[in-house]
Formats: sequence, C-alpha cells, structure tokens
Amino acid sequence: MILALLLASIIPTGQSFDCTPTAVWDGDGPIWCAEGPRIRLSGIAAREIDGSCRPGHPCPDANAAAARDHLARLLGRPNGTSPTGHVKVTGPTMRCRSAGGAGGNRTAAFCISPRGGDLSCAMVRDGYAARWDRYWRGHRCN
Repeated sequence: MILALLLASIIPTGQSFDCTPTAVWDGDGPIWCAEGPRIRLSGIAAREIDGSCRPGHPCPDANAAAARDHLARLLGRPNGTSPTGHVKVTGPTMRCRSAGGAGGNRTAAFCISPRGGDLSCAMVRDGYAARWDRYWRGHRCN
C-alpha cells in the first residue's frame, strides 16, 4: 500500500512519506525523490529560476540561483547539473507530510531533512524564500 502511494504522482493530503532527494529545480522545488514523488515545498515562495516572480505569489529579494543552491545544500551535497538544468543532489532520506497537489504531478509538502531541518522554515529563516500565508496552514517552525 505505501509503495503504491509513493509511486503515485501526488501523495494524498496528510500522508507522511519518505523522500531521498536526487535533484532540485529552484528554491521551492520541485525536489525530485528517488522514491518517485516530486515535491514543491509547502508554505513558501521563491523566485522562478529565471529570476521572476509569478503574479499573486510572494516575491522574496533573494536571487533565484542562490535560493536553489541553498536548498540543494540543505538537502545534501550538490553534485552537478542534469541535462534539464536540475541541480543533482546526494542527501539523506527526509520525512515529508503531504499538503496535497501543487499543480502538475507535484506534491506540496512540508519536509524535515536530517541535514537541513524543516526545509520551509529554513528557506524563510535564511532569507531565500518568502512565507506564503495562504499555504502555510498553521505550520510551526521548531
């Protein structure tokens, strides 16, 4: 049952799951997991990789590439770039809780990494992403 959920494109809301990060696109995801899901970090917004901010989204001051690189370091060790432009990462398995779909085949989730702690909280605390109250949903940073 759990394996079937992990292989699904979107993890159901409230379901906890593991993610071993393999690649990241920008400061709020998607994070590609070896187990299958693609995660968009819940409750935050980072600049798009081209430096823009989408209309209606919070827009942090941080440079897009710097935000992506910071997230990659929170996940583990960056080790190159894929042909699609994703930064490849090698990092420990983290635990995530789904907040539902995030458009396309992405799962919105709050994730705790053994290396970087609560990723949404760390990205906001470190100034690389803006808190997005609409999707923060009472989340607490420890």
